[in-house]
Amino acid sequence: MPLTHVPVTFYSFYMFQVIKGRGAMRTEWKKLSKSSWPRLAMRKWLNTKNSAEKFESDYDATVCFGVCVDSAIAKERRKSCSDEDGYVGVADDYSEGLVVGKQSSGSGTGTMNLRMFVGTWNVGGKSPKEDLSFRNWLTSPSQPHIYVIGFQEIVPLNAGNVLGPEDSGPAAKWVGLIHEALNNNYDDEDDEDEGNLKCRKSFSDFVSLEGELDDGEKSPKSGRSYCLAASKQMVGIFLCVWVRRDLCNHVSNLKVSCVGRGIMGYLGNKGSTSISMTLYSTTFCFVCTHLASGEKFGDELRRNLDVSEILKKTKFSRSLKSLSHSLHPQSILEHDNIIWLGDLNYRLVAGYDDTHELLKKNNWQALLEKDQLRIEQRAGRVFKGWNEGNIYFAPTYKYLTNSDHYVAQSSKSKEKQRTPAWCDRILWKGERLNQMWYVRGESKFSDHRPVYSLFSVEVDLKQRSKNLVPRSCTLKPLTSTALSSTCCAAKVQAEEQLLLLTRAQSCIETVPRF
Repeated sequence: MPLTHVPVTFYSFYMFQVIKGRGAMRTEWKKLSKSSWPRLAMRKWLNTKNSAEKFESDYDATVCFGVCVDSAIAKERRKSCSDEDGYVGVADDYSEGLVVGKQSSGSGTGTMNLRMFVGTWNVGGKSPKEDLSFRNWLTSPSQPHIYVIGFQEIVPLNAGNVLGPEDSGPAAKWVGLIHEALNNNYDDEDDEDEGNLKCRKSFSDFVSLEGELDDGEKSPKSGRSYCLAASKQMVGIFLCVWVRRDLCNHVSNLKVSCVGRGIMGYLGNKGSTSISMTLYSTTFCFVCTHLASGEKFGDELRRNLDVSEILKKTKFSRSLKSLSHSLHPQSILEHDNIIWLGDLNYRLVAGYDDTHELLKKNNWQALLEKDQLRIEQRAGRVFKGWNEGNIYFAPTYKYLTNSDHYVAQSSKSKEKQRTPAWCDRILWKGERLNQMWYVRGESKFSDHRPVYSLFSVEVDLKQRSKNLVPRSCTLKPLTSTALSSTCCAAKVQAEEQLLLLTRAQSCIETVPRF
């Protein structure tokens, strides 16, 4: 980015916050010394190892234990794990005698079919209320083995949250609600009859899948609780992965990676949080993103660039422990199965007079012809080779607060007249992934509606060869010269960023007070 553009970016961002008159933001800035702004922004940009490689989990390197969000939820303290804790296990009594999925051959060989629930929701910077229920959203016709749940804007994207210390309070509340929903959903009754399932509006078209997905599985009730495998937050982006307790001891090589794509192309108000893990011998990567906003002509190109940079910059480090095992993926595309979820922010192409008329008629298929993501994907400019299910639901953004009406449909609304769009999406890549359904929720908590999907996935049970190289991975020897060059380049880049931030600070200090 040219030097001349940086102060303008910071100035615009700061002025936007001031003009909006957010009292909370002013309070937060009073707590932060102006001299600390460049240092805080620099720390955010560098994604220092102390925070970037750590994540929250229900289990440490040797044992799986109860979720702890706060003292009201559990007594045990939640652990913070680093990437060095590459392999995890649980006590034997958690898995003894439990049936996991449908195996195609004997134990330790062949494959197993599992189910995976994936959900995404932009919650608009609002902290959850105590009476907010997740049970209807997270309930599935057949019990998933894995839950992958991503959020965007779990905190307001103001200057204090972007440049200041991470506010983990809302994330803890969301984890508590999810834990309560997942571990209570299947405790009331062993099985829900077909009649009850038909009463669920969200699944009315998918009831016939129950028998197909269930495969006759009757897991013991003790297996119907979930562990938090890993969770990671970057400013407002939060991703958590839950696995059924009887699978905990088969999860290994948990890694996290964050890429900031917000202010100056580095800070975390936009970007991605990714979790990599291995289940049995199959690798998974979950990428939760919040891409560039805006519906002006050309904004879709900024979103395309975000995707490209996230794919390029997301790296999962290898610990010394992993060297004695088979090689594990270091980038997103090296994984066997990849789920990309989040507020991708792709809008409807501007300039069509019939958009609002099509909305009134609920003509989603005609509107989808104007969808930027599908247009860009067909042109090969983004997500080439990725899959997305058919969309049979209404646009998920932008709604009036606590309403079923879009902002664009209200002439009295003081909010920006955003054209409704399918901003919230779930895409996937993997030969053994099969999407069973793709729907949206109807919670009015946010100006976005949540979107969720159920997948079936085939997992390898047999151990991979130690010398097997992950897909799309080309190994290059790291010489002392290359290592020195890399370190020097990183140092120079860091010094350049610090210079830019210092100049930006001086520009901010000249802003008149209102």
